Parts: sequence; structure tokens; C-alpha cells
Amino acid sequence: MNRPALEGLVETALYVTDVRRSRDFYIRIFGFEPMGGNERIQPLNVGPGQVLLLFKQGGTPNPVPVGDGFIPPHDGGGEQHFAFGVPAASYEDWKSFLKSLDIDIESEVSWPQGGMSLYFRDPDRLLVELITPGVWQNY
Repeated sequence: MNRPALEGLVETALYVTDVRRSRDFYIRIFGFEPMGGNERIQPLNVGPGQVLLLFKQGGTPNPVPVGDGFIPPHDGGGEQHFAFGVPAASYEDWKSFLKSLDIDIESEVSWPQGGMSLYFRDPDRLLVELITPGVWQNY
């Protein structure tokens, strides 16, 4: 049997202690648009076909009814990691912008295969990476 088509990664979920605080952080840093939400979940529009879900840590221990089905229980914790792609030409601008907001840059990497990354923490100490093209074969 052939593998069915896949259209990419649509949602990434982060588990946070304070949904409102995290929402405000991601709006302030990246300008993401909120898409409804409540104290348990805040979806943010990252770009066409891309959603960042901020879930209250421990907030979904039971199935959540939706339509004629349900969303199974889920949760996460610890110092998770994820990355947002940025154009190489804006890398230095991002560094300056983060510094202007008193966001500490924890590390920078100049990758052997090309591309750059910088790392900083969100309010829950989740590791946010800004990554330029060239690091991955397909990016």
C-alpha cells in the first residue's frame, strides 16, 4: 500500500503554567494573532496553515468533547524545545529586537552545514530557537 499524502505540520502544542502570560509573551515577541481560546487553551495564528497551541499544563487530563467525537487527554512538561524559521537577512535584527525587550539570548550557533540559530527562553523556560535557512536539508 502506498503512503497517503501529508500536508505538513499544522499544530505545535506547548504546555505552559499560565496561558494568558504565555499568550502575551508570544504576541509581544512574534506578533502572533490569537484565535479564540480560554484559560485552558490559546491557539495562535503563526502563519498560513500553522497554529501554535498554548495548553494549560495539567489542564486536559480528561477527554474534551468536540462535535460527535472527543480530543483524547494529553499533557507535557519540562524544558521543551521548538524553532521558528527566520530569514537569514533578519537574523541580526532579531538579536537586536530581543535585546531591546530584555530577552536574554542563551546561545548562538553557526552550523557547519550553513545557517545560524539563536536560543532564548519563554516564561516557562521553554527553549525557543530562531533558525535561518541552511541548517536543515529542507529548510
